[in-house]
Amino acid sequence: MRDHVDLEVASVNIRSNIYFRGPNVFILACAIVIASVGLNLNSIPVIIGAMLISPVMGPILGFGLGLGTNDTALVKDSLKNFLVMVLISILSSTLFYLLSPLQLEHQTELLARTNPTLYDVFIALFGGFAGILENSRKEKGGTVIPGVAIATALMPPLCTVGYGIAHLEWRFIVGAFYLFIINTVFISLATFVTVKYLHFPSPHGKEEAIRKRSARWIAVIMVLMLVPSVWSAVQMIQDNNFAISAQRLVHDNTNLGKSYIYDYRTDVEVNPPTLELFLAGEKMDAATRERLFLDAEQSGITRGQIIIREDAAFQNEIMTESEIIRNMIDSHDREVEQLQGQVDSLSTSIEFFKAQQLPSVLITREIAAQYAGVEEVTLTRGERVQAENGKSDAAIVAIVRTETGLKEAERERIEQWLRVRLGVNDVTVIVKK
Repeated sequence: MRDHVDLEVASVNIRSNIYFRGPNVFILACAIVIASVGLNLNSIPVIIGAMLISPVMGPILGFGLGLGTNDTALVKDSLKNFLVMVLISILSSTLFYLLSPLQLEHQTELLARTNPTLYDVFIALFGGFAGILENSRKEKGGTVIPGVAIATALMPPLCTVGYGIAHLEWRFIVGAFYLFIINTVFISLATFVTVKYLHFPSPHGKEEAIRKRSARWIAVIMVLMLVPSVWSAVQMIQDNNFAISAQRLVHDNTNLGKSYIYDYRTDVEVNPPTLELFLAGEKMDAATRERLFLDAEQSGITRGQIIIREDAAFQNEIMTESEIIRNMIDSHDREVEQLQGQVDSLSTSIEFFKAQQLPSVLITREIAAQYAGVEEVTLTRGERVQAENGKSDAAIVAIVRTETGLKEAERERIEQWLRVRLGVNDVTVIVKK
């Protein structure tokens, strides 16, 4: 590889690109505003365009080069310009989001920058290798540095920090800045390793005393930089492993006897992480629950990490229509007594409830008349809560038992028909033989 690199020219180029002065400052501010617009509009092409013109790689590569050549002066200059770059970026994005009147309901591109994963570590590490090698080789290809800028995505996290500051959202501030630091650290680490491997010349030459003093300072900086990054990488590996184990557990246990897992949610922000299961159908018996816990333990998930929600499940194995109505009325009566304590309020609530009860018998007859082989239809009322904003919507789960099963197109038609028939937007149809 050394036959294809020009270390002297590469060193000069990297050192000259670390500074943020004159046009570089305005180019950076323009790139930040463009990226902020792209994030605000959920427009990936606009975000990519901002990263193409952004000069943020300079100080990071300079920092890695300074570490690899024991050049404390270069390390200091790179850090100083890196802080200037971060400050300009955050101020520009914060000002934009303070003035922007646009506020989308689902900020998917912004939210994507608040949850770093293990993949971000790999992207930053190998992006750093590509960046320093492109700067070092004799024949420049011209596409690697823009590609690295896009892949490592240094700009969007800083814009997301500005959004968090403008809207006082700590989740955006902490998560996005954490992602930015991960990218920065591992790009610098890749640069450091490549500089050591290619034997970039040291500015101190053979001055042993200066070289040793610089080496000590560089060692301290490396330790301070690597310890938190290694810890974060380990933490992300653990979070990803938990998410994968949770997904496998749900996939292998979707049908739990007469119960059905229709949704699940993982929370890796707490310690230890938790898995929340949402069940429909009939409530699990003790034996089924124990089998689920044993299967979870084999996947590395403890009993204390599992939260089971059976709000949309029935208690009895077989319930008549009158029993279902009676149980729901009793539950409703208790709620009214606790909140109102007055007969008039109780009567009004019961009338409202009667208007909202599910016509299970009629629904079963109507579906059986349209689809041959339908033996039983069980309707349960639940509630689906959005994790992003905490909003809740009414949800209906229909379990259709048949002799021969139904095609996917037939199941979708039943879902659409139930939405119109019951006047709700969220209906899930589960077909069981």
